[in-house]
Amino acid sequence: MKPIVLSIMKQLARIIFRALFGIFLFSIIIVIAYRYIPIPATPLMLTRYIQESEAINYEWTALKNINPELVLAVVASEDNLFTEHNGFDFEAIKLAHDEAKSGKRLRGASTISQQTAKNVFLWNGRSWLRKGLEAYFTILIEIFWGKERIMEVYLNCIEMGKGIYGAKAVAKQHFKKSPDKLTRAECARIAATLPNPRRFNSAKPSKYIKSRERTILKFMKNIHKVEFK
Repeated sequence: MKPIVLSIMKQLARIIFRALFGIFLFSIIIVIAYRYIPIPATPLMLTRYIQESEAINYEWTALKNINPELVLAVVASEDNLFTEHNGFDFEAIKLAHDEAKSGKRLRGASTISQQTAKNVFLWNGRSWLRKGLEAYFTILIEIFWGKERIMEVYLNCIEMGKGIYGAKAVAKQHFKKSPDKLTRAECARIAATLPNPRRFNSAKPSKYIKSRERTILKFMKNIHKVEFK
């Protein structure tokens, strides 16, 4: 190989390495910053606004200002091992993989930590790149945020209706009250819509959502309380 070609390749390698290191460093900084400051907006909010001209109904509120029953409801419905795993529920992932191979309907295997990482830092999609980045950011928030902060961000940023993001917005829009005043049943109903909050409305629940609400309320009785370590 000619010296000039080798020199160019070395320079290119250094540029790529510096760029990757810069991206890595920035990701650490932004994750640490979001440990302490409210999330200003998420990629999904901006995408909906740009592509669909959809108004953003989003108000940040501290976890202490949200009824703990909503925490219990989302854990019961979305991720009952939330306080025990390190970001990934490998048993659920294996079950989802086995069911997909057998031709059954795809089930969700993402934990609350994974959903939070995706909502705050990434775009929608099913590419391997996005899934890899989701795993990376999941590890980072588990390390730098901890479970209580992850739950706080999740309940503030997750889509809970068309143009509605977070517990405060959905409580005000659908129930005309603050999130700390939500009833146990209302919390279960909100959680029941989360798999598809743009299709299902917690203010006007369908028979299917009412059925899910009852199921979630039963699960909530089994869990009793969510305690952050």
